[in-house]
This record gives sequence, C-alpha cells and structure tokens, in this order.
Amino acid sequence: IQNIPSLFLAMADCVSKVELSVSCSDLLDKDVGSKSDPLCVLLQKSGSDKWTELCRTERVKNCSSPSFSQRLRLDYHFETVQNLKLGVYDIDNSSSDLGDDDYLGGVELTLGQIVSSKTLTRPLQLKKGKPAGKGTITVTAEEVKDNRAIELELEAKNLDKKDTFGKSDPFLEFFKQGDDGKWHLVHRTEVVKNNLNPSWKKFCIPLQTFCSSDLDRPLKVDCSDHDSDGSHDLIGSFTTKVSELQKAAHGSLVEFQCIHPEKQKKKKSYKNSGVVSVKKCKLLTQYSFLDYVMGGCQINFTVGIDFTGSNGDPRSPNSLHYMSPDGLNQYLSALWSVGQVVQDYDTDKLFPAFGFGAKLPPDYQVSIQGIVEAYRMVLPQLRLSGPTNFSPIITHVASIAAAAAQANSASQYFVLLILTDGEITDFDQTRDAIVRASRLPLSIIIVGVGPADFQAMELLDGDDGVLRSTVGEAVSRDIVQFVPFRKFKDVCLRKKSVNKHRGQETTQSRITKLTVI
Repeated sequence: IQNIPSLFLAMADCVSKVELSVSCSDLLDKDVGSKSDPLCVLLQKSGSDKWTELCRTERVKNCSSPSFSQRLRLDYHFETVQNLKLGVYDIDNSSSDLGDDDYLGGVELTLGQIVSSKTLTRPLQLKKGKPAGKGTITVTAEEVKDNRAIELELEAKNLDKKDTFGKSDPFLEFFKQGDDGKWHLVHRTEVVKNNLNPSWKKFCIPLQTFCSSDLDRPLKVDCSDHDSDGSHDLIGSFTTKVSELQKAAHGSLVEFQCIHPEKQKKKKSYKNSGVVSVKKCKLLTQYSFLDYVMGGCQINFTVGIDFTGSNGDPRSPNSLHYMSPDGLNQYLSALWSVGQVVQDYDTDKLFPAFGFGAKLPPDYQVSIQGIVEAYRMVLPQLRLSGPTNFSPIITHVASIAAAAAQANSASQYFVLLILTDGEITDFDQTRDAIVRASRLPLSIIIVGVGPADFQAMELLDGDDGVLRSTVGEAVSRDIVQFVPFRKFKDVCLRKKSVNKHRGQETTQSRITKLTVI
C-alpha cells in the first residue's frame, strides 16, 4: 500500500503517443446530385469553452461511409482527462477554413474512453444535440511504440480494362488485419489516370500504422478502378506481409497476382487481372523533433516583413503597419507569437531580419526583441513601395541552408517566417524557389496579415495539391505552412502588454542585421 503513491507518480510521468483511426457510416448527403466529400477533424478542449484543432484526416470524395487512411496522432496523458471532439465536414472548396463547409455531425468524448474501449462507435450529432440522420463514427485507438517507417514503391502490368470508353484509372488500398480479424485501411495511393501499366508514387508510412510493427501481420492490397461517383470497381486483390515485401530490398523480384474473386469462380481459364510488382521496399527510422534537438540541432530563424504600399500609410489607423497606443500591431503580434517559440532552440538567439518593398533602407542591429525595436525605429522613416517579391528572401535563406547541408551532419535547420498582407507579385518565381528549397533543411511559415483572401498563399501551402514549379517539377516535401493571422490575433493581442516589455534589458545588445530589400 505504501508504494501506491509512487506508482501513480510513475504513471503521471508517462506520456504515450496514441494513433486514432476513424471511419463513418451513413453520413448526410449535402451535395446536390452526389454524395458528400467528408473530412474528419480532431479537436481538444483547452479551457472552459475553447477547442483547439490538433489534426485532420484527408478528404474522401463522394462517399457516405468513408474509412480515412490518414491517422490522427496525439499524446495520451494518463493523469489528465483529455476532452476531444471529432467533427465531420463536407468539403467543397480548397480552403482550409471549415467555417464555410457543411457540418455533417460530430461527437464529444474523452481519450480515456477511446483507449479503454479500443474501438468505439457513437452516433453523430449536429449542433444542439440533434441526430445527424443515421450517421455514426467509429474510432479505434492504438499506442505508437515504434519510430520506424516503411517506404514502398509499386507498379502494375496488364491490369483489366474497366472503363467503357477508356482503360482503367487504378489506385491501391492497403489494409492490415486487426486482432479482431477485420481488415483496417492504412494507406491509399493516388489515382493513375487511363493506364493499365501504372507506376505509383513512392510513399512512406509509419510501420506502426502499416502493420502494427509486426512484420508478419497479414496485409491485403486492393487494386481498384477509380470512378468519380465513388462506385469504384475492384480490379483484383492479393495478400502479403511486410516480411515478403522486404525481399525487394535485396534485389529479388517481388510480384503479386491481382485476383478478382468473382472472375476466378466463373472462369476456369482465369489467371489474374494483372500483376503488381514491388519496385522498392525499405524500413527507415523516423526521428522526432525532440531527437534532433537533444542531438544538438540548431534552429536558425529568419524573418521577412512586408513593407509594400498595399499595407497602407503607417501613419493612418487603417494601415496594417499602424502602431496602436500600446505599441503593437498585427505584424508585431505575429512576430512575437512565432519568434518567442523558435528562439529557445537557438543558442545565440541572433536572427537575420529582412524587410521588402520599401525605399531608403538603413541597416539596423537587432534580435527577436531587437527585431521588434528595429521595426519600431525604421517604420517612420520608410516610404512603403513595392513590389511584393518573396523569391529573393527564399533564395537567400535557401543558399545558407544549402551550405549547411553540405556538412551532412543534420546539425542545423532553417525556419523562414514571412509576414505579409498577401498581394504577392512574383508568384511563379516564388514557387520555383520553394520547389528548389524543398530538398534542403528549410521550412517556411507565411503569416497573412489583414483581411485579404490569401488565395495565392493557400496555393503555396500545398495542402490541397502538390505544389509544382513553372516547368512542372513537384516539391520533394511540403515545406510551406500558411496561417491567416486573423484566426488567432485576439489571443496574441491579449498577451501584448507582457510581450511589449519582455526581455528589453537583456536583448538589446544582441546583434544581427535588419536589412530592407
């Protein structure tokens, strides 16, 4: 009995990573003439009445009973009641904002309920507790214990022709067999249009997700012909396991016959509906952010501030650069919000800062607090002009990241924060620069300040499609995150009195450049 308190202390110190898989059935149809295009978002309660989005699944087009392949990951704290909300939306546009999308229903529950049940099914509810038709949501929890991933690349030959006026539009779906014997979707490839000999893009997925880290767990692969109305036609299936797929890593030919069960029953002469080959299979170790930080990786932070004329005269209260009586505006609030987090991972806390789009730029010496002070000093002396060019700043930071990458030590990572009102004038040059930079240790955060629709920024973000250069080259990885500041400006502004004075006595002597270009 005396050991019970220490037992609970040990539990309190233990944080596990949990992965949730989500499926729905009988969702409401909000689209005229077709089914809904559902997406599921996971939110966690972070206060008496505030919900914070943690992550979301992919959108499944034209489907009323979707199984989402994108898993939802979060930390599980035994000692804390973690109130969660799962919301399902019908997505009919490319915006990440859910405010203009139809709500198909949701459910509130705790992570403890999900974990203790392993699989939990609940009826979906609309606002004020009204039932969302016959819609239900099923959530399955699995603890993440493995930091390995599997990288796969596959192709197929001689697939059956399924379309009347064309070939087939094949895609693959991977399922793992659960402890309950049921098949659970873990990955869905892209669709290759009008092709009976397709090659699918290489993909990488956590081994825990793919096979529960069991290399001999049964897997099922369905090859289907995609139809826009959601009624996909099965071409054929096969079963395997990771230990078989791994043979491709040693140069062996790994092929599987796609078998359509109905055709196999009807025709004695039936052989297969095509052959799927494994071009590449590799097990990788996925290191976490904490692994890199504890290993000595430094975060190099650079800021670019938009001084173009579209922001308005800084002396006017209508300007985005107008300094309120308390000494802040949206630009400074956004700078504080990101900068104060990143600076803790840099030993000298010295950050290059650039302004773009102004005339008569002197140089100033600054840091995070210094950037704020330099901004306040330089603003009255500037005449806002143009153009709004992102590519020079991205190219400059990318060149530094490229030099650091030559060391091949993973000791430096670069974060570029661009604060802008959204009217970009070199979009093509910028996306070319981003595609080139996507191979480097660099991430770009774009914060949109003001009321613009930021359509160009959404395109650069690439969440709703792969960003490509002007010659069609795709990004190696998604390195751009766009955030409209209006979504969280009220929270930032509530902290303004603290941020305004924080660290002035210790940071003013820390030196780097503020250059207006």
